[in-house]
Amino acid sequence: MIQMDFSLVEGAFVAKRIITILLALLGALLAAALAYVAYVMITYERLPDNLALAVDAPLAADEAAPVVSADEEFTVVTANLGFGAYNRDFDFFMDGGGGSVAESPEVVREDILGSAEALRALSPDFVLFQEVDIDGTRSHHIDEYELLRTQFPSDWSVFCQNYDSPYLMYPLLRPHGASRSGLLTLSSAAITSAGRVELPVEGGFMKLLDLDRCYSVSRIPAEGGKELVLYNLHLSAYTSDGTIATEQLKLLLADMQSEYDAGNWCVAGGDFNKDLLGDSAAWFGEADQEYSWAQPIPAGTFEGLDISLVTPLDKDDPVPSCRNADGPYHQGQYVLTVDGFLVTANVTAESAVVIDTGFAWSDHNPVAMTFTLRP
Repeated sequence: MIQMDFSLVEGAFVAKRIITILLALLGALLAAALAYVAYVMITYERLPDNLALAVDAPLAADEAAPVVSADEEFTVVTANLGFGAYNRDFDFFMDGGGGSVAESPEVVREDILGSAEALRALSPDFVLFQEVDIDGTRSHHIDEYELLRTQFPSDWSVFCQNYDSPYLMYPLLRPHGASRSGLLTLSSAAITSAGRVELPVEGGFMKLLDLDRCYSVSRIPAEGGKELVLYNLHLSAYTSDGTIATEQLKLLLADMQSEYDAGNWCVAGGDFNKDLLGDSAAWFGEADQEYSWAQPIPAGTFEGLDISLVTPLDKDDPVPSCRNADGPYHQGQYVLTVDGFLVTANVTAESAVVIDTGFAWSDHNPVAMTFTLRP
């Protein structure tokens, strides 16, 4: 008679049940992952090119807006606000850190208001902001555009969306979530019209890691029938090799050249995600690795154009405009200058400096330029 070892049979049965459950769980996880990827792909879209943008009048205009004229000195400031999260204690998962969301609503307000106060002290005629959230998980759904308008109540304003993401589930413990964000242009002089120009982005999967890149164009009437044309830009960062940001820059330069040829004055500013000094390492130290957003602008980019790059560098006291947020800010962290300006040949840049805030409220220090318009 054959005797069966029921303990072995029972063990085999239990093992089979465990394997079946594990396979079912893996199948469910795979299905959920595929469904999420499909959701991200299906919801991905870009805004149309050449969109007209709304121009908001000042909240409290105490006096008539100044008229732009030649030979008058103006100040323009550019500042990437890091959606109110990137203060000196913040690190970001796409830069090698672990953070993804601002610590609290209070921190967001503190960072935005801190940056605004630092800029108001400069009495700028024009301000170009990047990474301004109007509704975001990462910024605790604070409308930073409206918050900034209260800090510059006498300025005309234009908001230009360049980010409207689906809900991003990463990092898993504190997801980046969904966000709407963009560029904000402020002007003490009246802006009569504004538009949004689409920029190319990298194709394939990489496009999902990028913003809906664009630049805004704000037109300000001046004496003599001319216009001062202000460009606000934020070029691509997280790409495979940095070439797409160069293509974006070339498109902007072509636009500026066309305006110059028409007799207008042009000033562009923002976050280029390029090493504007060409050799920031010589001033601030070498990087521990190569970053696609830290490449110099290729030689010959401005050849044949009536446009020049204005790099903010005080050789006696060099200050970087950006840090790599792989951890809280500390001495020895990789820093460089990626923020600056472009001007056409009929604009004289008198000075350009990085405002040293010690990265108190953002991973970018503001950059200020004084300039005059030549007749």
